[in-house]
Amino acid sequence: MKMWRGLFALLSLFLGVLVVPAEAQVTVEVAKVPEKTPLEDTLFLAANLNHWNPRATRFAFKRAANARYYLTLPGGEGALEYKITRGNWEKVETLLNGTGRGNRTYKVKPGRDTVRIEVENWQDNFPTTTKDHTATANVLILSNQFWMPQLKQSRRIWLYLPPNYATSDKKYPVLYMHDGQNLFDAFYSFGGAEWGVDESLNEQFESNGREVIVVGIDNGGEERINEYSPWRNKKLGGGKGDAYVDFLVQTLKPYIDAHYRTLTDKEHTGVAGSSMGGLISFYAALKYPQVYGKAGVFSPAFWFAPEIFDFAAKTKPAPDLKMFLLAGAKESKQMVPDMARMRDVLVKQGLKPSNLKYEVHEDGEHTEAYWQREFPRVFKWLFSR
Repeated sequence: MKMWRGLFALLSLFLGVLVVPAEAQVTVEVAKVPEKTPLEDTLFLAANLNHWNPRATRFAFKRAANARYYLTLPGGEGALEYKITRGNWEKVETLLNGTGRGNRTYKVKPGRDTVRIEVENWQDNFPTTTKDHTATANVLILSNQFWMPQLKQSRRIWLYLPPNYATSDKKYPVLYMHDGQNLFDAFYSFGGAEWGVDESLNEQFESNGREVIVVGIDNGGEERINEYSPWRNKKLGGGKGDAYVDFLVQTLKPYIDAHYRTLTDKEHTGVAGSSMGGLISFYAALKYPQVYGKAGVFSPAFWFAPEIFDFAAKTKPAPDLKMFLLAGAKESKQMVPDMARMRDVLVKQGLKPSNLKYEVHEDGEHTEAYWQREFPRVFKWLFSR
């Protein structure tokens, strides 16, 4: 029997036929790629399903004997948004003339389905077509190789300073944010989509004098999922979240406080992020109540680590913690129910209703554009007195 199964698998590969696991819902078939695509290059699916990682090994295509590429996605539901890359955003697919293409979309259907697509061209075939840097002048790169002893690796750290930082002797509140690549500069962001945190805060400074230092920590690419969850998901990873939040509190915050004029108490220290970054922001605020007095939790991926509910039910939040829970109705079916459940847990644990903001927007999607739109209000509420 084993021999027949092996022969069947070899025959399927030779004929270019994809054998789909019973639990699969959709197979993406790349039927055609540009003529000059290097045969040694691997194709990857970068999508909302894997947090737009352009080189996620679990989402690598297999090249069959018929010169087509196949990827069977894990079971799921909702809308899939994706692009094809060859391992990084400099080698992402484009339209034939080199123009950047929008995200491909697919509505997941029950049972098995195959989506056949063609890649018209690659970004690196147009070396003069590059994304522009969009960060404002008061955004700095603190370090490209900031050492993280808790994780035994280094990471790029961004720093947004208020427009009046250089001309004043004030001390400022600090907001720590994850996915630093997506906060300030479209050049480094997932597919060119960024939050515009610097432009938003500069506008708030001009209009109402609100001032804050933002520290942006780059995610670790393939390590992002591992670092943004304290618990391990058997299928997807995780488990390094404790080390990551320990790095923020034990290494990064002391450095920032020692080298910049900051208000160091918890009343003036916040943490924020989206999706997996929302999950780890929520966890950090509860694990370190003496450090964080504010938490912006955008579209939290509570589904990834169901243990977070038990943790929250056993952890008393700081009575003065301010938390903003926000998500869109157009995200996964589980998103809003999970967030509502967590809201109820927090209230039961004693978090004052006046310190807990909960919003669901009917048009909200799991995208940078949505989080960019909502960031100014979340920041304004969190840092208002």
